Amino acid sequence: MPIAAAAIGVVVVLIVLIVLFKMVWRVAEPNEALIISGLGARSKPVAGVDSLGFKIVTGKGTSVLPGFQVARRLRLGSRAANLEVKCVTQQGIPVRVVGVVIYKVGDDFVSIANAARRFLEQQTSMDDAIHELFTGHLRSIIGNLTVEDLILNRERLTSETRNSASDEMSKLGLVVDSLQIQEIDDETGYITNIGRPHAAKVAAAARIAEAERDQEATRREQEAARENAAVIRDTQIKKAEYEGQVQQAAQQARQEVILKETRNAELEAERTEKRLESEVRKPADARAYEQVKLAEAEREERIAYAQAAATEVQLKAQREAEATRILGEAQAEATRQKGLAEAEAIQARARALAENQEAVIAQQLAEKWPEIVEAGAKVFGNVDNMVVLNGAEGVEDMLAKALTLGGTGLGLARSLLNNMGGQATGNSDNGRLPAAADQES
Repeated sequence: MPIAAAAIGVVVVLIVLIVLFKMVWRVAEPNEALIISGLGARSKPVAGVDSLGFKIVTGKGTSVLPGFQVARRLRLGSRAANLEVKCVTQQGIPVRVVGVVIYKVGDDFVSIANAARRFLEQQTSMDDAIHELFTGHLRSIIGNLTVEDLILNRERLTSETRNSASDEMSKLGLVVDSLQIQEIDDETGYITNIGRPHAAKVAAAARIAEAERDQEATRREQEAARENAAVIRDTQIKKAEYEGQVQQAAQQARQEVILKETRNAELEAERTEKRLESEVRKPADARAYEQVKLAEAEREERIAYAQAAATEVQLKAQREAEATRILGEAQAEATRQKGLAEAEAIQARARALAENQEAVIAQQLAEKWPEIVEAGAKVFGNVDNMVVLNGAEGVEDMLAKALTLGGTGLGLARSLLNNMGGQATGNSDNGRLPAAADQES
């Protein structure tokens, strides 16, 4: 904390010093002078001039004590004052002279002091003072000059005016940088009349010179026209010759072009013919030859294919005929063998039937027994209650009666016996067939 307070105090002191320095210190610009008056404001004697009672500072800075001293600025730059004077010349001719004076405060301390004493608080009034000063001097000087002097020798007017006003300007602390007379007019037209004889002379000389120049120009124009005509004639002749040469050259060129075009056309025709020969005719011949060869090859291929197909069909027919023959022979052999087998079976059955007819019938009955029982059972289909007496014997009697009453069992047995009789009859026939077959074979 003590360090921060000390730093803040130092900063405050520096700010105060800077503010005080800005308040006290004044700097003179290059185009101005500081006029300092007040307590202790004394300038040193310069070039035998005693102290002026105030201090002059130019081009540097100085301190000014607030409340005790006052600093004012005096401009040292150039100023301009316009002049317009109406006066009478030595000849009694009223004229109006317009000019401009460029002046400034002198750079030395004496001039600055004189100007400060007179214009420090009224610097804007310098132009009016200069206007009045130079207007008076111009009137006095112009009164001793003629209009011709004013017109022909303006430098004399400006130099005499500056010389006559130099003392008064020095007392005012001012110096003249430039004095220019811009315009001189008169209300009577004297200046215009002065110039008329000379103007007439000049105009006459100008007209004469213009006429001479016109004559000279006409002569020169005629000569130029003749020369131009000759040049045009020669040019036209040369142009005609050139055009004839050009036409002849163009005709020759066209002939050469026609010859070249004809030759090119012939070459192009030959090239086209060769190109057609190489690109169209020969490829067409080659394609035609190729097509012929391809057709011949295709025809030979079709012939070969047809021959091969015919050969294949013939071979296939032969194979099928051979297969048919073999199949027929096999089927005939199979039929013969089947017939032989059936004949042998029939003979065996006939022999078995002749030898043991009851066993065969029993076998047939056993094979048809389910059908016989089903037919006998139909007899009892409408019976609700049935009582069987005598045990197994009663059941046998009942079934025998049922078979007898129904007729199915007897009919079936009868059909079996008929079949057996037919087979016995057929055995005699079949016994003869195989013998005939044996005889055929």
